[in-house]
Amino acid sequence: MKVAPSIIAANFAAFQNEIKGIEKAGADLLHLDVMDGVFVPNLTFGPMVVDAINTVTELELDTHLMIINPEKYLKQFIDAGADWISFHCEATKQTDTCLEYIKGRNRKAGLAINPTTPFARIIQYVEQLDYLLIMTVNPGFYGQKFMSDVLTKVKEAKDYINKHELSCLLEVDGGINYANACLINQAGADIIVAGAGVFKQENYSEAIERLRCSKV
Repeated sequence: MKVAPSIIAANFAAFQNEIKGIEKAGADLLHLDVMDGVFVPNLTFGPMVVDAINTVTELELDTHLMIINPEKYLKQFIDAGADWISFHCEATKQTDTCLEYIKGRNRKAGLAINPTTPFARIIQYVEQLDYLLIMTVNPGFYGQKFMSDVLTKVKEAKDYINKHELSCLLEVDGGINYANACLINQAGADIIVAGAGVFKQENYSEAIERLRCSKV
């Protein structure tokens, strides 16, 4: 599995050093949680910070938009340097428009779904996706407890992707650490997002490698 450390768990007082640290430690992507205080009960940052991050790392920026009406802001985030960009199906009525725009800008297009959202709700879009982001916590805050029952949905999505020979990758985000990474691996995830599971560990390299190599 690829590992995408989530910057939300980093020490913002040493932002650049934290980013350089996980880059040197072997992270595959850098996950950026964008929250608007409306779709989720928390605020983080916008395109200006994404642009600043983009200037200090060679890692591709995996930008997760937890905002309502993402179609209004896609251009700003892509212009700021987002390489992968996912938005929530629960937050827009213009899913097709969003996917078309992201792909038209030659970025990786992803769709995110909350723990309670069934896979069936977005099944019609899977063929268009570069990746599907399945949340294993309710979005908004890092450090929440991993919802193991969501793994059934991860397996369902993986089976569908394999059956139809699609190229869509599976990304899983929420409460991930070494103790549950093996279960996520077994369910079929291609990418895992870890906040505290990387940034709150003493050795970033060891943390990333343990997560990546977790096996049942």
